[in-house]
Amino acid sequence: MNKGELIYDWNRLGAEQIASRRVEFDDESLRDGLQSPSVIDPPIEKKIAILHLMDSLGIDAADIGLPGAGPRAVTHVTRLAKEIVDCKLDIKPNCAARTVRADIQPIIDISEKVGMPIEAGTFIGSSPIRQYAEGWSVEMMLTATEDAVSFAVSHGIPVMYVTEDTTRAHPDTIRALYTAAIEAGARRICVCDTVGHATPDGVRALIAYVKAVIHGMELTDEIKIETGDMVEREAITEGRQRIECA
Repeated sequence: MNKGELIYDWNRLGAEQIASRRVEFDDESLRDGLQSPSVIDPPIEKKIAILHLMDSLGIDAADIGLPGAGPRAVTHVTRLAKEIVDCKLDIKPNCAARTVRADIQPIIDISEKVGMPIEAGTFIGSSPIRQYAEGWSVEMMLTATEDAVSFAVSHGIPVMYVTEDTTRAHPDTIRALYTAAIEAGARRICVCDTVGHATPDGVRALIAYVKAVIHGMELTDEIKIETGDMVEREAITEGRQRIECA
């Protein structure tokens, strides 16, 4: 008897098939991974060692910090970026930034200093509860998005536009934010859960909606979709090109 006939696996019957394609990984250990109150921001030597381990594992990209946070962050991000250049590492750097010019300018400065493109991951909350807590209007968020993304792109900085709390955001807000960001020059979007609200069904519905939004824009350039803090099997099944991990 063929060993494949020894069992009949109902778990595979009708299961969604993940397309045969390579999925990239964006490691957040050096930024989001340090956000826990029980974690100590390590010295730069340890961060460099972690960066080399990421590269040796074949990790595609890494968030190397948020230089807009202050002088220490600028120093560490600059040193990590320089390490990638000097050691000819394959890993591609990105930096977190609030969707404001003040957070993007340090990324521009570091990129020019080390002579390497650094992707800006500009993030903004997107759910109604976040808007209520911050006192934001959708109009303000759209203005900030258009200004920050176009500012980065005009200085040669590739942009990944990140919406936080997306799994609780209204569809109209998601559509408006991603449309504004893409029209301003973002070429990667990151659909984040942030708060642990995502379920498999929710991820499938959300990613399908985001794909429809992008398809409806009839763009000539490909827009890459990344997911963060989600049910990753579902995200991969729905065709995400890059997954955040920490």
